[in-house]
Amino acid sequence: MALIQFTRNQHDHSTDKGFQFEFFCDRCGNGFMSEFQSSAVGMAASALRTAGNLFGGFLGNTGATSYEIERAVQGPAHDHALQRAVEEAKPNFHQCPKCSKWVCLATCWNSKRMLCLECAPDIETELASAQAQSTVDQMRQKVQQQDLTQGLNLTAEAVALCPSCGARTQGAKFCPECGKPLRAKGECPRCGTQVDAGTKFCPECGNKMA
Repeated sequence: MALIQFTRNQHDHSTDKGFQFEFFCDRCGNGFMSEFQSSAVGMAASALRTAGNLFGGFLGNTGATSYEIERAVQGPAHDHALQRAVEEAKPNFHQCPKCSKWVCLATCWNSKRMLCLECAPDIETELASAQAQSTVDQMRQKVQQQDLTQGLNLTAEAVALCPSCGARTQGAKFCPECGKPLRAKGECPRCGTQVDAGTKFCPECGNKMA
């Protein structure tokens, strides 16, 4: 038999009941399933094995023998079935003359260039993608140029959690949970250092705050 030429991406679904193969596009991975081809020898062997299991004895031995016969002829029968499956699948694929990949006609073949879309991308598709990406890039540049910090005090020390109750501050001046001021200042009674609200000890002299 002549060599069977086709994509390396294939899966054999064959069983002792028959033969079936699935071929995949080398580019996108889409698959094509061949029609199931029943195996007369396999069906007969399965019937004999079933009878052997039911009745045992002589039929059981006959079933085992027929299974060995099936295994012996599986190679050529399998190759013929694969050859027919390849011929069935080939109209759905083309081999790119540049990269040698087998690609599906429906999604990955550029019929104008007679190359796969990886070697010869579709211009309209690439243009649409480039325009969309350029729009996103320009949008990001313009957003970066905008002043989005109006109303924010960028020099005051930010407080993520309320020092009184531990709730998230969400950027507010007063705690949304307990209502206490978040950035209130106190004064150390010993040295006069300004300290944040909730400070237990003066960071300057170590005096315990009220």
